[in-house]
Amino acid sequence: MRQFKRVCVYCGSSDDVPERYFHVARAVGHELARRGVGVVYGGGRVGLMGAVADGALAAGGEVVGVIPHKLEERELAHRGLTELIVVESMHARKTVMAHLSGAFIALPGGWGTLEEIFEVTTWTQLQLHTKPVGLLNAHGYYDHLLAFLSQASAEGFIRPAHRGLMQAHAEIGPLLQALAAVPLPAVEVRKPPPP
Repeated sequence: MRQFKRVCVYCGSSDDVPERYFHVARAVGHELARRGVGVVYGGGRVGLMGAVADGALAAGGEVVGVIPHKLEERELAHRGLTELIVVESMHARKTVMAHLSGAFIALPGGWGTLEEIFEVTTWTQLQLHTKPVGLLNAHGYYDHLLAFLSQASAEGFIRPAHRGLMQAHAEIGPLLQALAAVPLPAVEVRKPPPP
C-alpha cells in the first residue's frame, strides 16, 4: 500500500456552483488533514479550490498552493496557506504541483480541472511518473465522463490495461484507499512493423 505525504487536488474555481460541491470540497480537505496528508492545489481562495484549502486548514493540515503570478496579481491567491508558491506560468504551476504530490484527485470542475487530471493520467500511463490518479465522483458529477472512458476502452482507444489508471469513487475515503492500492501497469513498448 502506498503512503502519501501530499495529494494534489484539482477542482473548480467558480463560486457559482451548487453549495453541495462546496460541502464536498471542505470535507475532502478535512479528511486529508485528518489522515496527515498535505494538500497541494492551485493556490486560489475562490470556488472549490478555496473550500478544499479552508477545510484542510481548519483541521490543522498542511496546504501548499501553487499559483501563477498573473492570478496572484488579480488577488485570487489564498493568503492563509502553509506555503504559497508563485510561479511564472500555468505550465510551471502544473510541473511544481506534480513534483510535490504523490497522487492526484479531481473534484468537480471545468476545463482546467479536466485538462490537469487527464495530463497527469497520461504521465502515469507513459511512466513519466508512477503516481495514481482518481476522480471524486461526488453526486454523480463524473458519471457521463466515466461512461465515455468505458466506451473509449471498449472501442480500443484506451487499452484495457490502462482503463484502471483513473480510479473513481463517490467518497474521498474509498478513493484514497483505491489510490493507495491500484496497480500501475508497465508501458507496453511496441516495435514498429518491418518496412
